[in-house]
Parts: sequence; C-alpha cells; structure tokens
Amino acid sequence: MKQESLFASANEQNTPLANRIRPNSLDEFVGQQQLISKGKILREIIDEDKLSSIILWGPPGVGKTTLAHIIAEKTKSNFITFSAVTSGIKEIRKIMEEAEMNREIGQRTIVFIDEIHRFNKAQQDAFLPFVEKGSIILIGATTENPSFEINSALLSRCKVFILKSLTKEDIVQLLHNSLNNKNAFPKLTVKIDDESLEIIAEFANGDARAALNTLEMAVLNGEKEADTVTINTKTLSETINTKSLRYDKKGEEHYNIISALHKSMRNSDVDSAIYWLHRMMDGGEDPLYIARRLVRFASEDIGLADTRALSLAVDVFQACQFIGMPECNVHLTEAVIYLSLAPKSNAVYEAHLNVEKDIKEFGNLPVPLQIRNAPTSLMKDLDYGKNYQYAHDSADKITTMKTNPPEIAGHEYYEPTEQGNEKRFKQRFEYIKEWHQNHDK
Repeated sequence: MKQESLFASANEQNTPLANRIRPNSLDEFVGQQQLISKGKILREIIDEDKLSSIILWGPPGVGKTTLAHIIAEKTKSNFITFSAVTSGIKEIRKIMEEAEMNREIGQRTIVFIDEIHRFNKAQQDAFLPFVEKGSIILIGATTENPSFEINSALLSRCKVFILKSLTKEDIVQLLHNSLNNKNAFPKLTVKIDDESLEIIAEFANGDARAALNTLEMAVLNGEKEADTVTINTKTLSETINTKSLRYDKKGEEHYNIISALHKSMRNSDVDSAIYWLHRMMDGGEDPLYIARRLVRFASEDIGLADTRALSLAVDVFQACQFIGMPECNVHLTEAVIYLSLAPKSNAVYEAHLNVEKDIKEFGNLPVPLQIRNAPTSLMKDLDYGKNYQYAHDSADKITTMKTNPPEIAGHEYYEPTEQGNEKRFKQRFEYIKEWHQNHDK
C-alpha cells in the first residue's frame, strides 16, 4: 500500500518549503529592513521599477534569490536565470544577442546570476558589453566579497547592496509566517510551541533556508495524529544535532576569521583568540595552516619581546604535523593562549619594512671591499678584504669598520621597544650606538 503523503501532491512534496512559501512582494519579505523598508533606496528602485544592474552580497539564506524573484514579479521584463555550472560562453552570448534584439523593440531583459562568484573571468566578460549597452539589467547574487570575485569592469557598472544575516527575531517571524501560509503544509495542522520556534531560530544561525529546512524536517518527524502534527523540544532534539557553522575554507569568511584570530592575539584578548581559533578548527580548517600563521605571528607581533614565542609556535607546528586533528587542537589552543598573553613588539616586522624601502630605492648596492672574502690572489690584488677588522680581537667585540654601503650610511631600520625581553636588546643596542659615537672618527 502506498503511504499517504503529508502534502497535497507529489510535486509539492518534492518542492522545498522555502520555495513553496517564497514571498512575492516586499511586504511579505522578512529581514533586510536597512534596504527595503519604506524610503530606502532598494525599496524605491524596486517599487518604481527603476532598476539598474546590481549585486546582492550577503551570507547564505538571507534573501538574495527571493529579492530577485520579487523584482521579477514587479517588472514587466523578460527574466532569465544563469548557472555558473551549466552556462558556457556560447550560450551566454546567444541569449545576450537575443536580449539586444528585444531591447531594440522596447523589451527589457533582466538576467539573474546566482552565485556569480563561481563564474570565471571569461564568463563574466561575456556579460560586460551587454551591461554597458543596456541590453540587459544584471542581478548578481554572491556570498563572497565582490571586490575579490567579480571583474572590476563589471563591478564598476553595478550597485552593490549588502544583505545581513537574519536576526533570531527575523527567523521566528519567518517561521510564524510560514506556518500561516496555506502553501506550507496543505491539509495539515502543525502544532509547535514558541520555545521550539526559538530553538530552530537559534540553530539556523541567521540562515532562513536552514530554518525552513529544519521546520520541514521537524514536521516530517513530528507526532502525527490524523491531519495534525505536533512538534515539541524532544522532536527537535532528534532533528537537530549541532548548530551549523558558517565557515568556507576558501571563501571570504576564511580570511575574516583568520584576521579576527590574528588581531585578537595582537590585542592580547586571549578569550576572543581562543574563540576564533575554535571557529576555524570546528569549521574543518587545516591545523597546519593555523600553525603556520601562529609561527608568523610570533615574529611579526612579538619578536624579541619574548624570544620563547617563536620556539613555542614552531614546536606546536611540529606537534600538529605529528598527530594531526583532533588531538592537536589542545596544542594550538596552548600556542594561542601563550601568544595572546606574551608582551608585544612589532619592531622586527618594522625593521623588515624599513629595509625593504632602501632596497627598492637603492637597488643592488655593492658589498664594501673590506668585508668581502678574498680566496684568490686576484681578489687580494683588487683589495678584497683589505682593512678588515676582526671583532673578536677587540676588548668590546666591536670595531670601527664600516659594514654597510656608503649610500645608506646612518640609515636605521631596527628600533627596539621596552616590551618584555626586548628591553635587554634595547639596552645592548644603545650601548653599541654609544660605543660608535665615542670611537668612530
């Protein structure tokens, strides 16, 4: 015997809840009030049908595709969607040429590209001349920073709108709207308490699609009696295992979180640093990538203020190589705590930047003759090594011999701080400078 479907038809059963209840107007749209509330620019553009090419940038499940569909409902244009996976250059150009012909007879074409960041440069370039001529209006949706993922020429011809993650309150409202929508669960009464709705909203982590998928799974697994389904916290605990973490190892969020880790350690905020570290680890980041960044941090932001920092970071890198995840998570945590609490100095990093300026300005300055080796008689005849002074022969282990090219005489790159151990280096550094002032002619 064929099991009775919860939904009205096979087609409805196979259509995700998010599609069954997709809003058709801005009044039904939840969230993004900074863009679509009365008087806001995107709202006016849509309501007045004055759309130009735009990019909708935001995390998954915040309404980018829904906004595109609402625009399709509001406009009298031809509405075409493209996929980065299935759309080749030839297909794009063919449709663009049709759009140009339609423009000549007064018919406008709107092209929607979901995940436009997945289009390669050639695919993006294929749209450019038609956007420039006004043959099409482009709506691109992306989860990645368009500055990095969209050709600058194409991006310069589009207005970028930033969509934010939905708040918990937004998602609770969305769930209530869904339950009151006749297309959500036809011929079925769903009973769910406010606590359960808030649990779903928390789990969704700002993603409307994740919230609706969770609600749909909860309905499918709820306690059924006739045409009524009851959902409680027990049902949800069986449906929800763990909160979904937004972390793309190759996307912008990857760089955002490693930046957050680095800057938290630099600011000696140990608890924030531990949090961002574990966000990366829980998101599946390669532990060796994290460990390499910690090795870099040890020199760039601590340097000689704590000479143990670099050794510890290298030790942790090797430990991660030996045992991998998940065991090495505690080693990474130890390193992050140590580096966060260590005294900070960027004097080593600044020295690197300072000398790079001189190298770029002066190019390949020759090594002074007195500090060149002279392994052959010809080199000795050319004064290689002449007037060389051996530092160990002097009482202070310092000589008056010049070891830098005359073009950069007096240029100073390293300026030690008084942070941590670097105070010792500063004292030694100042002693050497004073010695030269007293002995150099």
